[in-house]
Amino acid sequence: MTAPSAPSIPTNPTSPAPPAAGPTAARAVLRTEARLFTREPGSLFWVMVSPTVLLVIIGLIPSFGEPSPELGGRRVIDLYVPVSVLFALIMSGLQAMPPVLAGYRERGILRRMSATPVRPAALLTAQLALHAAAALASALLVLVVGRLAFGVPLPSNAPGYALALLLATAGGLALGAAVCAVSRTQKIATAVGSAVFFPTMFTAGVWVPVQAMPDTLREVVRFSPFGAASDALDAAAGGAWPGWLSLGVVLLWTVVLAAAAVRWFRWE
Repeated sequence: MTAPSAPSIPTNPTSPAPPAAGPTAARAVLRTEARLFTREPGSLFWVMVSPTVLLVIIGLIPSFGEPSPELGGRRVIDLYVPVSVLFALIMSGLQAMPPVLAGYRERGILRRMSATPVRPAALLTAQLALHAAAALASALLVLVVGRLAFGVPLPSNAPGYALALLLATAGGLALGAAVCAVSRTQKIATAVGSAVFFPTMFTAGVWVPVQAMPDTLREVVRFSPFGAASDALDAAAGGAWPGWLSLGVVLLWTVVLAAAAVRWFRWE
């Protein structure tokens, strides 16, 4: 993205000041960022495709398609649908978004935008909206493939599942924003994001589903943002309303991480 040219100074003192950024400018920024996002095949693959690839790999293991008494008669593949959904949120919030925002700040794009009618907040909002949309689209793809390819039932409590998914998406983006806030450069954002990525993957159940963890470990993990989200999604998938404790944990983490991002974020 190239920096916009500086506005000319009007010679007539009665000339109106440049208009503040409105909905039209915000939509223009969103369209531009969407085009740039679609030109990044790496980000598209990891956010949009890799969660479904993970689900397919798990589903192709014969024993994972058999009901297990240890899981209450459920199959491992049934547990990995919400895990793959959370994997999409993690990839979008931690791996895709922070390097982009940190790169914009490192190259001075945010600072130069502050001198134009299009404020940097419009760019940040566009990035949040794009990565949220990508994560939700990826989650929908996981649900469809799980249903069509492996016979995993769709969530029985759709409103509860949607609520848990939206809260988890907000939590993932808040975590990514906090990573960006504490990272001065794009390389640092990538390094910090990778450091946070692996424990987050564990608490989301990528290696061992939360529902299959030992009791003590499971109780600890459920107080992490993605562990609580996994618990909420699993409950809604089975037809129950997500536990208020799980939803509250996700909401609390979202608020704390968002507040930290706002507190520590610098435009330059």
